[in-house]
Amino acid sequence: MKSILAITLIILIAGCEAQQTMKLTSNAFQNNGKIPDRYTCKGENINPELAIADMPAGTKSMVLIMDDPDAPAGTWDHWIVFNIPAISDIAENSVPEGATQGKNSWGKSGYGGPCPPSGTHRYVFKAYALDTTLNLSGNARKQDVEKAMKGHALAEAKLTGLYSK
Repeated sequence: MKSILAITLIILIAGCEAQQTMKLTSNAFQNNGKIPDRYTCKGENINPELAIADMPAGTKSMVLIMDDPDAPAGTWDHWIVFNIPAISDIAENSVPEGATQGKNSWGKSGYGGPCPPSGTHRYVFKAYALDTTLNLSGNARKQDVEKAMKGHALAEAKLTGLYSK
């Protein structure tokens, strides 16, 4: 009985140690920090640099979604990018080579920076590591991407920035 418990404990500990927590950061702002004007409608309206750390083994592609859950009409999608190669950085004002941009809430492909009508809003960048690539066109919206990646996410990381005009 003791040997079964010992083996079970070893398996549980090994499983916990093998799990990685993917991280998403930016050199432009801290988590829950203010997004600089440069990345908003008041500035250059370009995406900030993003760094992805501790991506799990077996990652075949990534998805990046940036949305505003505080928008008056409901969550507003600012940037949808999928089939991102398994990379550790997304450069400022760029889309990774080979990636596809979906349609944001403005009906456009590409980054649309923070531009709240009033008050301070949260802008959530979500990175997903997938065990597959998605068979979607550039007309895909967030709902299409989320449906296609269901059951394929190996890890998720979030970075939240705050902005008010």
